[in-house]
Amino acid sequence: MRSTRIALAAAAAVMMLAAGCGSGEANSGGAASGGGDVAGFTPPKIPAMQSLGKGEGQVNLVAWAGYAEDGSNDKSVDWVTPFEKQTGCKVNTKVAGTSDEMVTLMKTGQYDAVSASGDASLRLIAGGTVAPVNTALVPNYADVFAGLKNKPWNSVDGVSYGIPHGRGANLLMWRTDKVKPAPDSWGAVFDPNSPYKGKVTAYDSPIYIADAALYLMATQPGLGIKDPYALDQKQFDAAVNLLKQQKTIIGEYWSDYTKEVQAFKSGDSVIGTTWQVIANLAKGEKAPVRATLPKEGATGWSDTWMVAAKAQHPNCAYMWLDWIVSPKVNAQVAEWFGEAPSNGKACQETSDKKHCATFHATDESYWEKVHYWNTPIAQCLDGRTNVTCVDYSKWTQAWTSVKG
Repeated sequence: MRSTRIALAAAAAVMMLAAGCGSGEANSGGAASGGGDVAGFTPPKIPAMQSLGKGEGQVNLVAWAGYAEDGSNDKSVDWVTPFEKQTGCKVNTKVAGTSDEMVTLMKTGQYDAVSASGDASLRLIAGGTVAPVNTALVPNYADVFAGLKNKPWNSVDGVSYGIPHGRGANLLMWRTDKVKPAPDSWGAVFDPNSPYKGKVTAYDSPIYIADAALYLMATQPGLGIKDPYALDQKQFDAAVNLLKQQKTIIGEYWSDYTKEVQAFKSGDSVIGTTWQVIANLAKGEKAPVRATLPKEGATGWSDTWMVAAKAQHPNCAYMWLDWIVSPKVNAQVAEWFGEAPSNGKACQETSDKKHCATFHATDESYWEKVHYWNTPIAQCLDGRTNVTCVDYSKWTQAWTSVKG
């Protein structure tokens, strides 16, 4: 828990999606969205590495804080130094605060690999910034959960562009002493007549529009929403209107995890969106809270390690990809950051033997209900060709209007 507290400040920034989008993204969703077929763009033809050679002596990474720990934050948390000793590849890490910053940094050509979230990964693919990954050169890929392989945010037409790192879901949390009966639906935060008016909280990001769309997908089937990231104008307007209605009961929008923990602890917030790790921290602060995956499902995230198309140190980059998803290291990262690991064998290596159960690491039926973050584009991601969908730049504009 101590390490999670330190790392989570950066975790909040990790989840903030950047405004704007490139020339294309893929289908969203969990297992229900199928394989790696992508609508919207054809990636540049870039060959994947065919064989590994000797390490080049260093590797330059763009990563979320907490993903490449070298002991400088906590002497007991260090998986970089062992990697350097084993491979001879010195790790140089540039910590990025947003997905937009990651894309910008990778375009400079100065970095070899990046831990991209779903909203950035396909921008990097479409722009030719990253290359396909030869998974045969990453032995530990074999133990990555099948539910994370060849997905719309990390592959195109069955071609893998990265190695899955971990995943998490956006949950509904409430104070058990204030909210009764226990809610099982997102309707609890969208009801304009909520008895908790002024004490409802929601995630502060344009991507939260997808949460409203997800709720409408379940409760207003007449709208025809099939994918919360593929909204035509009518569907988008419905989601935005729902959020404007919700604004009347919102007490605070959050992006800083510490503020949400304190708000639930003090009672300023009694119900709203959260992450599992925040719920754990709130409980650690003696706040009487519970969190659940509502019956409508939820949005969530999955990060991917990708290799630059023009990597100057590709051998060391591949060595890093294999290292970071190896059982012991993947377990360390998952516990430090507060997420489900991607390697199934990592669950045997966690210091907290309940970690994988807490974060539902092995429960694929759980993840089938999670629609992983993605960046909307004009070409509808659900395969429709007879309408135009609202792109992410308009999502950011709408979010500003929602918050007022």
